[in-house]
Order: sequence, then structure tokens, then C-alpha cells
Amino acid sequence: MRNDLHEQKIELAVALRWADRLGLSEGICNHFSFAVDDAGETFLVTPQGLHWSEITASDIVLCRHDGEVLEGKHPVEETAFFIHSRLHLQHPNAKAVLHTHMPYATSFTLLQDCRLEMVEQNALRFYDRIAYDDTYGGVALSMEEGDRITAAMQGKDIGFLAHHGVVVCGADLASAFDDLYYLERACQVQAIARSQGLPFLSLIHI
Repeated sequence: MRNDLHEQKIELAVALRWADRLGLSEGICNHFSFAVDDAGETFLVTPQGLHWSEITASDIVLCRHDGEVLEGKHPVEETAFFIHSRLHLQHPNAKAVLHTHMPYATSFTLLQDCRLEMVEQNALRFYDRIAYDDTYGGVALSMEEGDRITAAMQGKDIGFLAHHGVVVCGADLASAFDDLYYLERACQVQAIARSQGLPFLSLIHI
């Protein structure tokens, strides 16, 4: 178990550092987590106060759903705890939970009725997998807000949170990270296409 936990810490640290390299991070803010038990009661999570580019496996914090820190030399940022602890407990596919304010996807959360449209190959992988939370609940500093975000996701893998950012959930860290990357690319391409001021081509089903 200890070797598995160490490997999971390494994978989470690598995911954070690669997210920074790819421009998906926001300094010391936002957070990734990974549940280490099937019930989602105990999870590894990003430490507070470190830039993603400098996080190592030894910095990753092991935390319980009630807030008790089991391992780690850093505290857990409050919004990370309230969002991730509730998702791990209540979401059916939330073994890995990645929350970012990556720019193109986050820009969609600022516009009325802005949706990822199924008009491009990268977008199509997210068909029927996205929930849109159009109500901003403020900074997530309570169990109630974590529960509200979880409920708004309706069991979907991906949540666009109004005025906030996105959450990507997955059965493992690798698939969740892959989704995170392609979600941002899909939003980027759609934003560029929309800026041309022309209608989308009709999508032909072959």
C-alpha cells in the first residue's frame, strides 16, 4: 500500500507540473486530487501555496473527507477541500478530480448560454459528458457549496462552473488529464472559429 501511495503521489505531482507546462494552471491556485480508496473517503490533493511547476511527490497531501490531514508538510487549501472532498464522496466516476481556471474553457463560463458545440473532432469526445452550472455560488468555502457543485454536475464527467472554471472527473488520473487537455483545445478552437464571424459548417454524419 505504501509503495502504491508513493506512486500515486508521483503521478499527481507529474500531472500538476505538466499542466503548468501546457498553460492549464493558474499559479498556486486550482487543484488536482486522487482518491486512494474506493469510497472516496481519503484522497491525495494539491498542497496550499506552491506553484504547480515546483510541486514534488513529497509535497502532496493525504487528506480525509472530514478534513483530517493524514500525511503532508503543507496545509490543504480550503476551496480544494470543500470541492474535492464532496466530489470524491458523491460522484460515481470521481476517482481523479481536476479543477482549473484554464483560459479558453473558463471563458465559456463567463458568457450567457455559451456551450461547447459538437462541431469539431476534439469536442465530439465530450458528447453528453458535460454539465453546465449557470449559477455562481461564490468561493467554495463550505460543504454546502461543494455539495451544490457536485449536484450541478449531475453525474457527468465534466462541469463548467459559472464565472469560475471547470472540473474534470475520471476513473483514473491519466484519462482525466487527457480529457482536461483536449477540453481546453476544443474550447480554444471553438473560440477562434467564433471570432471569424461566420456560421459553422453543417456537421455531416458519415
